Amino acid sequence: MDSGIPPDPPRHLAAAGRIPLAVVVVDGDGLVARWSTGARRLFGHSREEAVGQPASDLMPVAGGLATGEQGVAHGTHDPDDELGPGLHAHSGYPTSGRARVSEAGRAPLDVLWWAYPLVGPGPGRHLVLAADAARLLDPADRDLTDRDPADRDLTDRDPAGVGSARRDTERIAPGFASHTELPGSETLAARLPDILPNMSPAEAGRIASQVLELGYPVMEFSHHDQVPITPDWGVPRRIAGPRSEPWPAEGPAWERRQAPRPEADLEYAAVRERLEFLNEVSGRIGSSLDLARTIREVTSAAVPRFADFAGTHLRAAVLAGEGFPEGPPDVTTVWHRVWVEHNDEPGRWDDTVPVGEALSFPEHTPFFRCMVTGEPVLIPRLGEEDGDRISGEFEKRDLRPLINNRSLLLVPLKARDVVLGFMVLMRRPERAPFDGMDRTTGAELAARAGLVLDNARMYTYQENVAETLQDSMLPQVAPRMAGCDIATRYLPGTRLGRVGGDWFDAVKLPGSRTALVVGDVMGHGLNSAAMMGQLRTAVQTMATMELSPAQLLRNLDDLAQRLGEQYLATCLYAVYDPIHSELRIANAGHIPPVLVRAEDGRGELLDLPTGAPIGVGKVAFETATVRVAPGDRLVLCTDGLVEVRGQDIGEGLAALCASAAHPAASMDDACDTIIRALNSGGGRKDDVALLMARLAGIPAGDVAEWRLALDPREVARARRLVRERLLDWNLPEAVENAELMVSELVTNAVRHGRTRSVDLRLVRDDDTDALLCEVADDEPAPATLLDAGENDTAGRGLRVVSGLAREWGSSTTARGKTVWFEQALARKVRFGSNSGW
Repeated sequence: MDSGIPPDPPRHLAAAGRIPLAVVVVDGDGLVARWSTGARRLFGHSREEAVGQPASDLMPVAGGLATGEQGVAHGTHDPDDELGPGLHAHSGYPTSGRARVSEAGRAPLDVLWWAYPLVGPGPGRHLVLAADAARLLDPADRDLTDRDPADRDLTDRDPAGVGSARRDTERIAPGFASHTELPGSETLAARLPDILPNMSPAEAGRIASQVLELGYPVMEFSHHDQVPITPDWGVPRRIAGPRSEPWPAEGPAWERRQAPRPEADLEYAAVRERLEFLNEVSGRIGSSLDLARTIREVTSAAVPRFADFAGTHLRAAVLAGEGFPEGPPDVTTVWHRVWVEHNDEPGRWDDTVPVGEALSFPEHTPFFRCMVTGEPVLIPRLGEEDGDRISGEFEKRDLRPLINNRSLLLVPLKARDVVLGFMVLMRRPERAPFDGMDRTTGAELAARAGLVLDNARMYTYQENVAETLQDSMLPQVAPRMAGCDIATRYLPGTRLGRVGGDWFDAVKLPGSRTALVVGDVMGHGLNSAAMMGQLRTAVQTMATMELSPAQLLRNLDDLAQRLGEQYLATCLYAVYDPIHSELRIANAGHIPPVLVRAEDGRGELLDLPTGAPIGVGKVAFETATVRVAPGDRLVLCTDGLVEVRGQDIGEGLAALCASAAHPAASMDDACDTIIRALNSGGGRKDDVALLMARLAGIPAGDVAEWRLALDPREVARARRLVRERLLDWNLPEAVENAELMVSELVTNAVRHGRTRSVDLRLVRDDDTDALLCEVADDEPAPATLLDAGENDTAGRGLRVVSGLAREWGSSTTARGKTVWFEQALARKVRFGSNSGW
């Protein structure tokens, strides 16, 4: 400087213009409106954490400006009207500065910053650019300067090298310059919008024009040597100032490095830029196994940095999650345009290339060539003639405005050498066309994207299989059964696979009773689901045998032991008798049920004998009898609802009692209330089965019972008794069919009965609009539907019943059998009914 000749920037600062930038937009209230990826990397806050928060709380640069440490202001401002330290709302000039700041838990930062006041429509009031000055050093020098002083000795190792490098960065100051006076001004202006975070083309262009008007951000090595801050890529690594002389051949070792040739320098920069792009894309895509989100990430990664337009097409089988596509695509292959990203005006191509469209690609097009060969297709510039020809292959749309005079690159999305889809990438005419290096970059991008898409596809396929299996194994429980209303919920676990061994069921039993079951196979995955299906089928079969709850669980335990040692499950089995208003329950290692009493609305855990889980073997189970009243509610669930890692299960059971007692307008609302109350913390990972039954009961006036002798004359008496009772119940339309079916069943009972009488029962169920009839005798052989011939005199009774009844069935015990049928009644509007919630 004593000679009056300003020195060139040292060689290790030659690439300073390509420093990574943090880009932040601050609104008029001083809150962050936009937050770039570079801001996250520099300041350590994610976009979700930053947007909407005060900028002065998030950016260490704000605190540095408040101290005035090495700050340099350009222009004037009103210090009394600030958005935050250094950000002035009504100053018409940009400001810049430098600050060394520290934050707990992070290494000290030497921050360069530029702030622009913004005007015009939109929420932005200030645009802030910031960078870490330490990034100006070569990686080797930066590595040395970042080491702990105890691990290095700069004086011994490089007295004129690294120490000088640090001093050279310290004499850099952020500033502004007219972009028209900088070399490559047109390129700088064209690339400026690329650094703005997630903005529409209109908004990015508006802000870029203000930046160019106020002054392009530069780093000043002296008043005569300025290096412009450039976007991520596309600009030579160094744009020399007005004075540019060769660096000296003598001096310290770090200054005697061979200066690269300009051509090699640009080639190196281009390769590095593409590697940086691929590395950044790899970090952005694949953050989720959700197929739709993965597709959006892959498509959006290419715009605007690599292309101006990107569209992703997938084969229909891939999108539907139907497994791996078979064979290569052809002209009949259906493709779905699943996502489109571009930096043209919003909605510009919505009609030309709509998202969600299914189409096949003509044979004589570059699209077809790409998907059949599985190789990238590059057309550096698609002329008018070729563009018109390609557009003519598509009958329903005019593609010429989209493709003509643009640079076109098609890259296949492959996995295991099979084409799953392809991407259409295009650049505007004013942008440099795709070249061979871009072809390689696009192919590498597609290879990484194809792997991510295939992972998402496999996950989607497995999810569909698991959900189909789970849905097929869970029962379709009727919302109303004799004397009770039922509501159920099943929530798959958050673990991978979403299939487990939890189940519930409701089984119709003779005597208007209902069996309520809930169980949980230990473990997760397909093995647990398969075991659950076996146990559920076994429970349904044994329930119709009218076994006591304890005996049923004992039989189930024996079955599990025969199936294998790994078969362990908990189960709760309850039988509700609405006529006698009682529950008979047995428990096999399951969490106790909750009973909400209608009398006081309080929920209580039922104190039941707790047996060992199913599959342990050689253990006894006990049946407990619980008296209930009409309107009581019984809640059965699996432990996934009340058990959260790190919490006592007693807390979950207490919360279950409280939420079950909460008033609700319906059974479904009551179930939803329980799910919300116990699943609000988000810590649940296990699947959940929930069954709630409102025990409405059946009034004594809706039940009629008779005992008949084993005498054929009792058949006529049975018909008369049924007719009289139905007329008393004001059900004349049900008399004819009921008489006929009762006559057939009583005839069979009298004919096949042994020593005792025949029992006949009629039950009117207003909740299900059904008439239930049961005929019991002491013959244990089950009733069988026969195929009577033309000359047979018997065997047609059950066929008559099967044709007239809504449902019918037979159950057998050691004491005999019961044959029942359910006859539909005409639905009537009833007021004052006990069937309401």
